[in-house]
Amino acid sequence: MPKRSSPIYCRLSFATLLLLLTTQPAMTQESKSTMLELDHVSICGSNLDTLRQIFTDVSMTPDYGGPHGNGITQMAIMGFDDASYIELIAPIKPGVTAGSGWAKFMAEDAVTCAWAVGTNVLLQDVDRLKKAGIPVKAPERGSRKRPDGMSVEWMTADVGSGTPGSTLPFIIEDQTPRAWRVQTSASVQGAPVIGVENVVLGVNNLDAAIALFRKAYGWAEPLTETQKDFGKLAYFPGEPVILAAPFNGGWLSDRLGKFGETPVAYLLGTRDFAAATKKYKLNGTKTWFGQKVAWFDTGKLKGVRLGVIGQ
Repeated sequence: MPKRSSPIYCRLSFATLLLLLTTQPAMTQESKSTMLELDHVSICGSNLDTLRQIFTDVSMTPDYGGPHGNGITQMAIMGFDDASYIELIAPIKPGVTAGSGWAKFMAEDAVTCAWAVGTNVLLQDVDRLKKAGIPVKAPERGSRKRPDGMSVEWMTADVGSGTPGSTLPFIIEDQTPRAWRVQTSASVQGAPVIGVENVVLGVNNLDAAIALFRKAYGWAEPLTETQKDFGKLAYFPGEPVILAAPFNGGWLSDRLGKFGETPVAYLLGTRDFAAATKKYKLNGTKTWFGQKVAWFDTGKLKGVRLGVIGQ
């Protein structure tokens, strides 16, 4: 993990960097464009043991992370080599979700529900977003007690409307060393997948979503294309989000009708696409914005759409 030398810092693969350089003008101080660093993504469910097992079944065994300080939820963590991670969230007591922003997601077996970006200057980020006309809630403290008894602490700020991290990512700043919050899980240490590369965000109106992200972060116009299985896509080169809007109905339209605009899939980066495809028995390989994308078995993952992206 590189040292955080800017408000929100960015991790770029070589392929992504090349695409960025060939499709966008050089970034200047005047452009005030913010580059996002994907910190983690979340999957909610009704039972943590069930969530852990479905990932174990695809050769990625999460580590138990402990209960959150809110007394409502607990989590398990799939930490990757690049220090990003997948968080599995479920209630401590079965069915008791009142008070959690993700209560409606936890009622299901497994639902992609949120994403977060990291910072080391949270208050500056909040101020910048407010000046851009984006609603931001006041920062709040959060914590988790690890199985070894150590307390992990952070501050978060919810950005935009909806549940935390449903459309615009919430921002997180560590109050204790980040290494206390995430370490590489043994099951993926040195594996072909290296971290969470992209969030595929389901949106009702692609143009409106593009305008929202450009307003929030000062980005240039995205690349667009259509993928039959997802719909109309928009990608801001070098950034960790791909917007997806349905056309002609389909699963994405149904998902939006049930949960609203939220992450609908996560894509893991890879150091070796062929090796990842073989190890995880990926299928449905397509090309998205010049990069190969293949998917884990959604049946084994209880409907969670998890893929790998790379060359």
